[in-house]
This record gives sequence, C-alpha cells and structure tokens, in this order.
Amino acid sequence: MTEQNTRLGIWLMIATTLVFALQDGISRHLAGEYNVLMVVMIRFWFLAIFVTAVAARKAGGLRNAVRSHHPVLQITRGVLLAAEVCVMVLAFVMLGLVESHAVFTCYPLLVAALSGPVLGERVGWRRWTAIATGFVGVLIILQPGLRVFSPAALVPLLSAFLFALYGLLTRYVSRRDAASVSFFWTGIAGAVAMTPPGLWAWEPMTRADWGWMGLLCCTAAFAHWLLIRAYEVAEASAVQPFAYLQLVFASAIGIFVFGETLHLNVAVGAAVVVCAGLFTLWRQRVSARA
Repeated sequence: MTEQNTRLGIWLMIATTLVFALQDGISRHLAGEYNVLMVVMIRFWFLAIFVTAVAARKAGGLRNAVRSHHPVLQITRGVLLAAEVCVMVLAFVMLGLVESHAVFTCYPLLVAALSGPVLGERVGWRRWTAIATGFVGVLIILQPGLRVFSPAALVPLLSAFLFALYGLLTRYVSRRDAASVSFFWTGIAGAVAMTPPGLWAWEPMTRADWGWMGLLCCTAAFAHWLLIRAYEVAEASAVQPFAYLQLVFASAIGIFVFGETLHLNVAVGAAVVVCAGLFTLWRQRVSARA
C-alpha cells in the first residue's frame, strides 16, 4: 500500500467519523421526539436498499452477495448491529452524546478481551494490561461510589458489548465471506429484524422531521460508503486509530448543539480509554507482523 493511499485512507476515515457523528446528532433529535424502534427501523430500511444497490452493481450481482458460507452468523451479525444501534440511540436520549460516546469508546478493548474465547486468538499480558487500564478509564467516567450511580450509565456499555460481538463475528465470517457479502447481509438482516417492532411502534411524524429522517438515512449510507472506501485504499491498522475522532466530533455536537456539559471525570476517563485502545491496536499490529 503506497503512502499516498494510506494518507487518502486516513482522510476518508476522518470524514467517516464526522458523518457518523452528524448521524448520531440527528438520531438523538429524532429519538427524543419519536420511538427509537421506529427511527432505527426506517434507517435500516434505507440501508437495505443501499446495500442491495451496491451489491447489484458488483460482479456477480445479488447472486454473489447472497452466497455466504456462514448464513446463520451473517443473520446474527445483522440482528446484533440493529440491537446495538437501538441501545446506543436510547443512550443518546438518556445520557447525551458526550457521556454515551465516552463509555462506548471501550468497545475495541472488549473486542480484544473477547477475541480469545470467541476467535481463539492469543491475547498477551501487554494487551490485558491495556484492557484493564481502559476499564479503569470507564470507571472514572461512571464514578461508581462517588455519586448516585445511574443505571442509565450502563446503557452505552451494553451498546459497546453488542458492537464488540458484532465486530468479532465480522472478523470470523471474513475468513470465508467477502466484505461485500457481509455488508449485504448486515443491511438485509437488520431491516428484517427491525420491521416488526418498528411497525408496532409507528407514530406520525411531522414534515420537518421527515426531512431530518431523510438526512439521517443519507448520512448513514454515505458514512458506510466512506468506511468501505477507507478500508479499500489503506490497511485497517493504519486508519483504525482515527476512528476515535468520532468521540471528538460527537462531543462537539453534544456541547454546541444540545447544550451538554463535558465534566472533568468524563474527559479524563475518555482519554484513558482512548490511550488504552490505541495501545491495543498497536500491539495487535505488532503481533500480526510477527
């Protein structure tokens, strides 16, 4: 991979995190006015249309996109992602963007911790130390015992756990399924899973909020396209550290748009989690080279 491609991949990842942060801000607004299940359902409907259109344009078309060596796991991935999005959007409403994303940043550490029992990968003592340090950062954010602990603080932690499982299953199926196959199954399975509860929770939406919903769907599709392009032009290990910028962008939206407050413990805890996550990514890269 050339330096120029790596640089392009980094800029694409930065753009991805910005668009995802904008998407989170729109989700926070809509979920504050309407049922979370309905909002997520419409988002996955659009994603299903998008992945179908992308698959149809590739060599082999939809026939190749449907062919999976792990259909059950692919469906499980889609359902997990849909559940994770629901839980995370609920966290935005309950806690705001700043605290939700501060806790959610621990998901790479969960991936590292679970990669042993789920994928059979070896996790050395250095990465276990980083994982433990990262969860100290989560405790700094949550402050158990120093204030009245809110169970709502566990909601983004549950979201991080679900996303970590989704990531691990993605790595597992990628051993035999192409990324285009996984992308197709993610959109379709998520849309099918969200349709029954979403229709049950359906409620009328104002014309202005339909506009926001349309923008949410467009940003979701655009962010996924940017992410695909970032991984196409550069190695994942080179661009993945820049994914943490979503915390910065989302926190800025939370503070300047929704009037949220960045508390000192949240800033310190998030910094600890991010540093631990970056070290974990670095050790993973070193292990892969070895």
